[in-house]
Amino acid sequence: MNKIHILFALLLVATYGFGQKPRARDLGVPFEGETGEFNAITDVEGLEVGYSTILSGEGTNTLGKGPVRTGVTAIFPRGRAKKFSPVYANWYSLNGNGEMTGTTWVTESGFLETPVMITNTNSVGVVRDAVLKWYVDTDWYKGEDWWYTYPVVGETYDGFLNDIYGFHVTETHVLEAIENASGGKIAEGNVGGGTGMMCLGFKGGTGTSSRVFSVGNSNYTLGALVQSNFGAKRNLSIAGVPVGIELKDTLNYEFNGPPLSRRQEGDGSIIVVVATDAPLLPHQLKRIAQRIPLGIGIVGGRGSNGSGDIFLAFSTANENAFSREETTRVASMSNDQLMPVFEATVQAVEEAIINAMVAAETMEGINGNKAYALPHDLLVKTLQKYNRINK
Repeated sequence: MNKIHILFALLLVATYGFGQKPRARDLGVPFEGETGEFNAITDVEGLEVGYSTILSGEGTNTLGKGPVRTGVTAIFPRGRAKKFSPVYANWYSLNGNGEMTGTTWVTESGFLETPVMITNTNSVGVVRDAVLKWYVDTDWYKGEDWWYTYPVVGETYDGFLNDIYGFHVTETHVLEAIENASGGKIAEGNVGGGTGMMCLGFKGGTGTSSRVFSVGNSNYTLGALVQSNFGAKRNLSIAGVPVGIELKDTLNYEFNGPPLSRRQEGDGSIIVVVATDAPLLPHQLKRIAQRIPLGIGIVGGRGSNGSGDIFLAFSTANENAFSREETTRVASMSNDQLMPVFEATVQAVEEAIINAMVAAETMEGINGNKAYALPHDLLVKTLQKYNRINK
């Protein structure tokens, strides 16, 4: 470790203390917009996030035994205790080489009626089934005889690092993510469904950010959570700086064995969930979801053919909008008022992706395959070179 590395490490310890990971803003990365208290999706009042992270084994992969580098993420729009409390929602796919169950009914009905779960590609089914069972065991529908339900479960592929065909996610892990759901500060990087993910040439994973904004005399919050597993290193851009090009010969992925694949540079996926307390109707939330790719594009996403880029947006306003028996009255912004929401969406998504990369740690998985963390010291040095640092 050279003097620059030592000094940088000491600076981080002095500034942030032991056990607390720095985030992108802590490193001086400049972003547009004002964040909420936690700079997280949980800044939207009542929203809760929970994780189950599964880590075991090392070395040569043995199917069904590992190494295992995966997990589950749970997002409850109004918190787990609210149980059945639908929110207006809609979704959008930039490139559909992926999966998010339940979305056809979200668009058809205009409501998200369930928590949002995120995991790896091959575990969507078990997560969906476990959530269904949890509904029954906990009386999710509060005594109603509900004859259909469509859990919303998204995924990204972690088979470079994880024994993905070993099917290690079980009902126990789903229940753990659900039970761990809470508000306030939430972990980022190698956690939950994002545990084994890679992004833009470095280790990726779970990230979050938020924005607060005003429309007229009212103040609102919008938050984003990403499971980030996409992009080519050459396209990585942070604060307008071509970081991927600057670091093109630094800490590239190490591939030491199977699985064999047709993966092309830039392939991967990203799931994005955007939440807001602004009063938006489903058609307006579709417009919000359609702005998510702008934030992804800023950091280097290109919507690769081999990428599942799938997005969900919902509003926690209008809590009493859902009724099967009565006509309800709801509040809604006008379309002419949406520009601050669009801007907040793009800004929060951009920062959430970089937060995921900054928080992620180098991970070695199956057969010694390795994804390296984005080096904080070199990132700072590169931003300084372009006069794009806040400290």
